[in-house]
Amino acid sequence: MPASAAVFCVGHAVQDFVFTLPAMPTRAEKYRANAFASVGGGPAATAAVTVAKLGGRAHLAARIGQDAVAKVMVAELQGYGVDCTHVNRFAGFQSSISAVMLDAAGERMIVNYLDPKLPMTAAWLPDQPPEGVSVMLADTRWPEGAERMLALAKRSGLKAVLDADVPVPKDGRLLGAATHVAFSAPGLADYSGMTDLRAAIADVSRRIDAWSCVTMGGDGVAFAHRGQTGMVPAFAAKAVDTLGAGDVWHGAFALALAEGKPEIDAVRFANGAAALKVERHGSRAGIPTRAELDAFLAQHGSKA
Repeated sequence: MPASAAVFCVGHAVQDFVFTLPAMPTRAEKYRANAFASVGGGPAATAAVTVAKLGGRAHLAARIGQDAVAKVMVAELQGYGVDCTHVNRFAGFQSSISAVMLDAAGERMIVNYLDPKLPMTAAWLPDQPPEGVSVMLADTRWPEGAERMLALAKRSGLKAVLDADVPVPKDGRLLGAATHVAFSAPGLADYSGMTDLRAAIADVSRRIDAWSCVTMGGDGVAFAHRGQTGMVPAFAAKAVDTLGAGDVWHGAFALALAEGKPEIDAVRFANGAAALKVERHGSRAGIPTRAELDAFLAQHGSKA
């Protein structure tokens, strides 16, 4: 792995309060949890942790409050080796929090609060990518920041990856700013209005110049670019905790691109990281190390 491989992640950082229950709540009544954990989350933040755990250099730009939650969030990120220079703590505002319900099948329900008054401006973000960064990864939770940094990446000749999860702005500006668009299944369905995801990714690809794909869990990843379409199968995995799996996938995909891997190899690399993640409890604690992922891919006939 190139020592200089670095990814700049921009978007959402949150503190998750995770309640593990035998089954998902279905009624408005009191439920007793089997376990509880307070862990960091958010698409961009968890992707940055993934980059760091897989041996890359990770930078994060995010908007948080200046409160007790913010201190916990930043301390955890820095503990994983994430550069938080561009994590902006806004005085007088609340950091984002989520209540996460996790059932025995590993599925989750998330209720998130993001302070609606948290400043949306992206003017404070850097005018140049940090030294050594070759890939910019942005989620859709902060469109102003995502568009600014994806556009900067393209102008600088870098790869610009959009984690296109719900909500994906319908004006298409974020998609147009990216060189690579990786939709979640709900994100693509919402954006395209189509239920056939393979047809949807081919249709969206015809309208944008970016290399495009959609992650479909155990059904694999469908991709399309300039008239070419295909599928990359998922690795078999027994899911016990899916929390953060999509964020792990995007972080691993971005790092693989930063290392110079072709897109299909990058997808396989990310599929392997996500498969290992869902087989383990814990959002970030379940993210594999590089040695673990390399061994897994070697065992399954894929090179890292």
